[in-house]
Amino acid sequence: MAKLGELARLIRSKNAGPFELTFDIMFDDEAKFARVIESKALTPQVIAEIYRLPVAEVKFFIVPEALAVKASIPRPRFQGDLLDSDCHGGQQYAPLIDIEVA
Repeated sequence: MAKLGELARLIRSKNAGPFELTFDIMFDDEAKFARVIESKALTPQVIAEIYRLPVAEVKFFIVPEALAVKASIPRPRFQGDLLDSDCHGGQQYAPLIDIEVA
């Protein structure tokens, strides 16, 4: 077993407009990318579970040409809301780092 953070070259989150967050998970090696995809450790269902959302709210894309996975979810608070704790969405990726990959 390995953690996603050990296999990915980059895991980041950012705003995708004021109402959505996007996550980019990028790999520098085809074997690591394939391992994550084939293990089913990173799916729309996994993202939905981590961020406590209905799976229908997760937009999920596998981009083999870029050795990347992209997911977008609704922001818990719109950008700039008084209760928004991460205006740029740059810290929301943290739970993805510890996903266990077989």
